[in-house]
Amino acid sequence: MLLIRCPYCEEERPELEFRNAGEAHVVRSANMAATSDEDFEKYFFIRSNPKGVIYERWRHIHGCARFFNAVRDTVTDKFVMTYKAGEPKPKKLPGVAK
Repeated sequence: MLLIRCPYCEEERPELEFRNAGEAHVVRSANMAATSDEDFEKYFFIRSNPKGVIYERWRHIHGCARFFNAVRDTVTDKFVMTYKAGEPKPKKLPGVAK
């Protein structure tokens, strides 16, 4: 079982307490009504699916119920780090070579 660190509760908890909420740092248009169908499709449906490091949103549903961001390696399924929602993408990742 994976352990995921909640940055709000500040403890590692079993993955069963959490739910994945998709890709993190997806920017919504300021004027969604004026967005073209193609751009809306890209925003709403199209996501990156890289092999390696990915930035995701997670929710601690059986804990504090808050959303946070996580950096996870899709090859090893290991969480590199977690950080609070609203914080920018980390520039340097601990233990990840670029």
